[in-house]
Amino acid sequence: MGKIAHAADSSYICAQITNYKMRKTLCTVLLGLLATEALGGSEFPQRPSNEFPKQPEEWTLVWSDEFNTDGCPDPATWSFEQGFVRNHEDQWYQPDNAWQQDGLLIIEARRDDRPNPTYRPNARHWGAQRERISYTSACLHTRGKRDFLYGRMEVSARIPTAGGAWPAIWTLGSGMEWPSCGEIDQMEFYRINGVPHILANVAWGSDQRYQAVWRSRRVPFTHFLQKDPDWAQQFHVWRMDWDEYSIRLYLDDELLNEVPLSATVNGAIGRHTNPFTKPQYILLNLALGGDNGGAIDDAAFPMRYEIDYVRIYECR
Repeated sequence: MGKIAHAADSSYICAQITNYKMRKTLCTVLLGLLATEALGGSEFPQRPSNEFPKQPEEWTLVWSDEFNTDGCPDPATWSFEQGFVRNHEDQWYQPDNAWQQDGLLIIEARRDDRPNPTYRPNARHWGAQRERISYTSACLHTRGKRDFLYGRMEVSARIPTAGGAWPAIWTLGSGMEWPSCGEIDQMEFYRINGVPHILANVAWGSDQRYQAVWRSRRVPFTHFLQKDPDWAQQFHVWRMDWDEYSIRLYLDDELLNEVPLSATVNGAIGRHTNPFTKPQYILLNLALGGDNGGAIDDAAFPMRYEIDYVRIYECR
């Protein structure tokens, strides 16, 4: 293919196409080719200066779950993790700890004391080494049912902030093992050296198995309490804007973290691919303790993590 003479030529071509999907695809390719030439062959172009941020009227809602029907979460969208799953966390995940009520998805962490059905004295997995279940909670995900590539994801939620609470809003890719599949932590809350923080993270694969490259932002919880001493009693909106150029993570319209896709290339295990050019699925969970959650405040149970809605938008 010959070189494109000028950016204005590609803009003119795009403007002649009335179908939005075709126009978006072609414009992305043309702009990418232009930027690739300008950067000497770089795979991921820089964002045109006039393209971002998008205005609210440029976003179209394409899917949402408003949790308006009391009872179980919609099985066509949500599945549940079961058991002791990751990060040496203290909770046993089970579906009974999540339900919809009064327009909310409620994930409730509870104290418990019962035998671990997966217990094996000589097991290699840390979860099977535990004789008893001391806490229960829930993790919902859309794996195999709903994922998305690029767009805006908004989640309105009220999170628990007691000791040991580790609520999260996050996404994962498929087709490769973690972390080469890619992970976006739209929200995490936990204590770092005993100090509560809200985190916004992006992770991808390195050259070592199960060792991620992290681009993290850790904001002390006091930053938000200074704005509103009753912050923890309110619902807040966590937002991700993800396109061909970057991932931007916001809390109540405050930008917490921005990661260019030019940086998110996997190591050798991930075959030097970029996980954030492929779809991701959604996870909502309330973990306890484990590698990051810290000491659990037993006086705070039951702990409730309440989600008002999950919404996905595309840019027009």
